[in-house]
Amino acid sequence: MIAIQRSKSLREQVYQALRKIILAGEIASGERIVETKLAEQLQVSRTPIREAIGQLQREQLIVSNPNGGFKVATLSVEDTIQLYDCRIALEQLSVAKACEIINAQQLQKLESYVIAAEKTACSKSVTSYELLELDYQFHRLIAEVSGNRWLLDLLNRIFDKMALLRIQTTKHNPEVLEIRLEHRKIYDAIASKDPDIASQTIKEHLIASKNRVVREIEVINLKRHKGTSNSDN
Repeated sequence: MIAIQRSKSLREQVYQALRKIILAGEIASGERIVETKLAEQLQVSRTPIREAIGQLQREQLIVSNPNGGFKVATLSVEDTIQLYDCRIALEQLSVAKACEIINAQQLQKLESYVIAAEKTACSKSVTSYELLELDYQFHRLIAEVSGNRWLLDLLNRIFDKMALLRIQTTKHNPEVLEIRLEHRKIYDAIASKDPDIASQTIKEHLIASKNRVVREIEVINLKRHKGTSNSDN
């Protein structure tokens, strides 16, 4: 249950709550949005729910349902490839710039995310959402350090779409997300202030991630297709 704080804008609170519900995978990709259920869960009227749905539709996290109403967006293999290709181009730029201007405090914070990710190898209680949050914090900090606010804005939009995609794939297979060894390599390159190595390392990381996610989506789609075929029979 996500508590709504009445001291803040109700509209903004409901939007943030619904956005978190979707990006945490509590409503699956392709699943119908039930306004009455959400209104009851968040203990609000349906009006702010509808306003939040409208805003999330503009962000393409929610789409119209052909049968009426709305559903959580579903990203295809082609969507996945295109999103990753955008990330590869943008993050090579951000990591190269970060190498030039990162300070000791920022470097220490970046390493803290790497260490936190490494510790998850010994924990069986870490959720897919927590792993994705560590991944997001690591990559977003690099973009912040670059000092390019337009680059950060573009990446934030991509990160949202990818969170929707990756929470579904990691639920089926947590091994899709490799943020221990690969993040350590990126950090080491940044710490050595070598933009060429850092750029190549982050490119290799994102290409490997893209391949893992695409394979997992293909497996999920195959299972869905078999399930549909079996139900038809």
